[in-house]
Amino acid sequence: MVVRVALNGYGVIGKRVADAVAKQDDMQLVGVVKTKPDYEAKLAIKKGYKIYVPDNASLDLFKKANVPCEGLYDKLFSSCDVVVDCTPAKMGAENKKNIYVPRKLKAIFEGGEKDDVAEVSFVAQCNYDKAVNKNYVRVVSCNTTGLCRTMGAINNAFGVESSKVVLIRRAADPNDIKTGPINAIVPETKIPSHQGPDVQTVLPIPIETVALKVPTTLMHVHVVFAKLKKPATAQDVKNVFANTTRIALFNAADGFESTAQIIDYARDLGRYRYDMQEIIVWEDSIYVDGTELAYIQAVHNEANVVPENVDAIRAMFNLCDAKTSIEKTNKSFGIK
Repeated sequence: MVVRVALNGYGVIGKRVADAVAKQDDMQLVGVVKTKPDYEAKLAIKKGYKIYVPDNASLDLFKKANVPCEGLYDKLFSSCDVVVDCTPAKMGAENKKNIYVPRKLKAIFEGGEKDDVAEVSFVAQCNYDKAVNKNYVRVVSCNTTGLCRTMGAINNAFGVESSKVVLIRRAADPNDIKTGPINAIVPETKIPSHQGPDVQTVLPIPIETVALKVPTTLMHVHVVFAKLKKPATAQDVKNVFANTTRIALFNAADGFESTAQIIDYARDLGRYRYDMQEIIVWEDSIYVDGTELAYIQAVHNEANVVPENVDAIRAMFNLCDAKTSIEKTNKSFGIK
């Protein structure tokens, strides 16, 4: 079976998911929805993607700009099996009610939506099987995905009795000129912050989080403290991370002293858009004292959830098991 996939929204995440879907041998990208004939739309056309629009106003914009367009999205949604909704936060729930449910279309939503928009919140290596044959799946946010990957591995190996996380968040995506801060550190004053409860929609572990927004666009950084159910050593934890997919161990002694060097390394690797889909754990940050664990990780907010969208599609159509899907997806991204 080849699943016909439509993308609703072609921004930071949407364009990456489109490219990822186009690489898969069991999926076909049938079109993307755009509202403006901007550089992203023109680049999508150069890649061979068909562009659809939501309304006549957008259609007029494309006509005036002389940018090719296939027409209104009704045609796209009548010729696909699933929609990956990458529209701005909170629009997905409205789209579900007004577009996907009436058309009996399966849909994937992103982490900006509340968990009740879907039947399951999803991270492939944590709960792939729960998304099998589901109609509505939410791929959780970049921060939640990052925590689920590493803490899920730790929980499987040692058990997590309690945990606290400080999230140091990037202020905006690199192409964003409308948000900040420019010269401030902004705390999320609601404690615990929303990321902890969001992790628990995927991974039933005790976790509390606090978040700070800082003036950078490159990555998020998490400082994780956990009390384990079984004692371990730092080497035990390193071994777990080293043998868990979509986690990579980096070391400050090798020059990875900040997120800047991680992104520079991704460029040198030849990663498209310098994307790092893996969660980067600083190996030298891993500290264990009996059952007390601490480590620091970096999350590339533009990229790490993209593989999850691909795996979610396979789960929803029961194309293969979790291990097979993750391996296929990893290979398409060049993830070792």
